[in-house]
Amino acid sequence: MSRRAVALVGYVLLTVGCGGTLDAGRDVPQGMLPVDHRNPVILYQDDWSGDWLGEYAVLLANHGGPPLAGIVINTSPFWMDLQANATGWNNLLTAARMSGLKNLPEVTPSAGGPLTRPADGQIDSTVGNDSAGAELMVRLSQNLSTPTRPVAIVATTSFTDLANAYFLDRTIVDRVVVVFAAGSYQAPNGVLNRPNGDMDSWADWIVTQRYHFVHVGTWYDQTADVPDARLPDLPKDAFGAWVMNKQPQIIDITTAADQVALLSFALPGFTKGVARAAPDTSSPFSTTQGPNIVPNANGNGWLVTEIAAPLAGSWLWQVFSGAPPP
Repeated sequence: MSRRAVALVGYVLLTVGCGGTLDAGRDVPQGMLPVDHRNPVILYQDDWSGDWLGEYAVLLANHGGPPLAGIVINTSPFWMDLQANATGWNNLLTAARMSGLKNLPEVTPSAGGPLTRPADGQIDSTVGNDSAGAELMVRLSQNLSTPTRPVAIVATTSFTDLANAYFLDRTIVDRVVVVFAAGSYQAPNGVLNRPNGDMDSWADWIVTQRYHFVHVGTWYDQTADVPDARLPDLPKDAFGAWVMNKQPQIIDITTAADQVALLSFALPGFTKGVARAAPDTSSPFSTTQGPNIVPNANGNGWLVTEIAAPLAGSWLWQVFSGAPPP
């Protein structure tokens, strides 16, 4: 077992055994997952317009949440224009900076299509790509991770760059935890299919076997986060205007709330149920989805089984109101 795996398993056991907090261990993860609001974050996403992931990320980075270390943007079958995807994210960051939000990284566009499964079906026979996103993940994890605090890569798109990062530097798995919103939770398993889990099934196969990961398939209705009735209460600044202009685009998108991956560890109390898990590799590889994530007490993953969705909007409006967040 790797150094990171030993550390993560040990910390989770200590946390569970002591009710979640240890005075003697400031670096013990707080909550139910191996990462929390103190771990540096890399966002890995395609589109900017269909959810509130970016907005939560920049606000959390300035209000007690995880520092935002990097933003990798790629394409997907639904969002195929890399330049348009990157431009949208840059516009979001510009509005945030104009409104006084600080410590925000630049956007890293990353091109590259799905990986090809090798003829022998062996992960380490895969030909990876030297993508910009993979390079950033390797570099930031080298610079920012510590033995007790890995970098959290929030993946809400295909897993291609994550797989490429593994082939650039296989030791990255000792420095990061991948938290992904992909597929769904169908008790007792996580299903790695639409959305996001169906875009590069061979990369899914690689990432879930090689990395430590958190599967978040417990979606919620994001229309309650910024409802029509609250639009007049938005801050009167560039970021408030950004949210107001974006809200009509997603008010009817009830379940594509990719921010659920970030909130699962960045917002204390949001995750209410967790099971240790691992990919089910006993079933044949599928070209249309990743492996099922099944309960496994000794697995390399965590499966979020229950969330407290109302905490999201409650926290958001406390920040917008200027009150100290909970």
